[in-house]
Amino acid sequence: MPVSTDAVVLGAWAPLTQAKQILDIGAGSGLLSLMAAQRSTAHITAVEIDDAAIQACQRNIDASPWADRISLIAGDISEIATKQSQRFDHIICNPPYFETGPQSDKTGRATARHTDKLTFAALTRAFDGLLSEQGKITLIMPIESLAAWNKALEQTPQLTLLHQCDVVSVRGKVAKRVLLLLGRNRATPVQSQLVLREPNNSYSQEMIALTRDFYLFM
Repeated sequence: MPVSTDAVVLGAWAPLTQAKQILDIGAGSGLLSLMAAQRSTAHITAVEIDDAAIQACQRNIDASPWADRISLIAGDISEIATKQSQRFDHIICNPPYFETGPQSDKTGRATARHTDKLTFAALTRAFDGLLSEQGKITLIMPIESLAAWNKALEQTPQLTLLHQCDVVSVRGKVAKRVLLLLGRNRATPVQSQLVLREPNNSYSQEMIALTRDFYLFM
């Protein structure tokens, strides 16, 4: 799985620093788990279903300074959620979001990007089953997937939106991505915006401040 800007922004934006038990759903290469370990003292549980990604994720965990704090579970999160007694105080997820359209010839990449293997409804049920009472959930998706996501979220009233951050790729353009923070305690959602680049293609100051710890040349 390639390192994507989406994943880096998600891993940097999520409020992970005080978490003690973090769950990374759809870990892929392990990027979010590694960022979570870098940003906290938590124990991280990474869940991945694709065999090739599992092998790559484990190699990356083993090569990192935080291998003793990251555990990898192979399997389907929907099934794991029905058996897992542990509850997590933060869940982070870069979920599959394409409901239709062409799929990659690479099975692992198709699974990571399309909801036919993990629907939004199944994901919200897993969130509800695995989140602690005061826990938080952070995820990122294309803004055009937001309506389908909100429809699924309505079926899980135990979870509520706390913060929506619209992600703008270039200042002056419309947002193409959205960062979401969920929890169980109802409140008026916070609305914000994150601009990644200026019109001259340089990183914005807010992007630099958010992600400088994760890029070699920022």
